[in-house]
Amino acid sequence: MIDPGKVLATFCINGEEQACAFVSHRTLLEVLREDLQLTGTKHGCELGECGACTVQINGVPVLSCLMLAVDAIGQQIRTVEGLADGPALHPLQDAFADLGAAQCGYCTPGLLMTAEALIARDPCPSREAIKQGLAGNLCRCTGYLKIFEAVELAAARMRGENPVPKRETIYGS
Repeated sequence: MIDPGKVLATFCINGEEQACAFVSHRTLLEVLREDLQLTGTKHGCELGECGACTVQINGVPVLSCLMLAVDAIGQQIRTVEGLADGPALHPLQDAFADLGAAQCGYCTPGLLMTAEALIARDPCPSREAIKQGLAGNLCRCTGYLKIFEAVELAAARMRGENPVPKRETIYGS
């Protein structure tokens, strides 16, 4: 029997139906991490300022710390766990690894989710479009250059191109 103070809901997360019970005032971030054990989405500022908690709702990046879980019922939710295709990493994940775009990695899930939505909208984003698209995602480690280059590399690979990263990108200047 479900607690009368809880909502019983089924979510479509990363293409799979998942049910859970939660109190109605909990955020999507809390339900994803604590109830559904999808810990790739990170707790950051919990004020909507850092982007670490970014997931996609119907293909649009959303700050899960600012969204109530009840508002996500019936929506298509995609988390960083849903980027890879089985054992094959998403091109963004490969590019971030290839270029060393992730340092501590805490911001990386939010950056990946935001960048993936950006490339879906614009398969050939300019550097300026990437900067604008990722402006809501903060990183304290990398200085952003390798992140921008990784998004450019992934977008090119997703277009079927075979670019070779510059030596200074991989090894630093």
